[in-house]
Amino acid sequence: METCKISNLYNLSETIAAELFCGLSYPWEALPKISGFICEFGKTLDKEKYECQGENIWIAKTAKVAPTACLNGPLIIDEEAEIRHCAFIRGNAIVGKGAVVGNSTELKNVVLFNKVQAPHYNYVGDAILGYKAHMGAGSITSNVKSDKTLVVVKDKGEEIATGLKKFGAMLGDEVEVGCNSVLNPGTVVGRNSNIYPLSMVRGVVPANSIYKKKNDIVEKHS
Repeated sequence: METCKISNLYNLSETIAAELFCGLSYPWEALPKISGFICEFGKTLDKEKYECQGENIWIAKTAKVAPTACLNGPLIIDEEAEIRHCAFIRGNAIVGKGAVVGNSTELKNVVLFNKVQAPHYNYVGDAILGYKAHMGAGSITSNVKSDKTLVVVKDKGEEIATGLKKFGAMLGDEVEVGCNSVLNPGTVVGRNSNIYPLSMVRGVVPANSIYKKKNDIVEKHS
């Protein structure tokens, strides 16, 4: 499960939340810690650069937030981020530098690294999206199994029990997710991989791959 390790998915210099991942092996181990991290880390943010707006909500002064966006804490919105019209942030969210949260996009218990884009009709819940990851229009992270059992990450016969009922998707740096795709609970996509539009993804997608459909994943060539 080397693909799933934090060190193989993310450049931690590209998030304000690097300390959240200290001492962890897999990114989903951070999910239960996001809320507490924000509440404590937010208090340390530079008051020259960030404003506290409401309970446990810190917004960079250079961020752009549409007046129609709905923001709930705990929440950190980093510098130069853009929260567009009718975005809905339910709480427990860290939005990275230069990230975009767009029209009718909903966030809940997430870390968006710098330059992430979730710009159109996305649901991103219980998920971590790496540097420059992009969610195509209508693509979502499904975060609860239909039978409500705990999520297990599976890859070619290997399994890791997460102990989590809610687990959206872990997207490595520079992952591209095609429009109207569904990333099922326990999905991990390696760095620099592409997901075809209209895909239904489950399990682990290797780094530098193109996911066309189940059992049809090919290596990318530059």
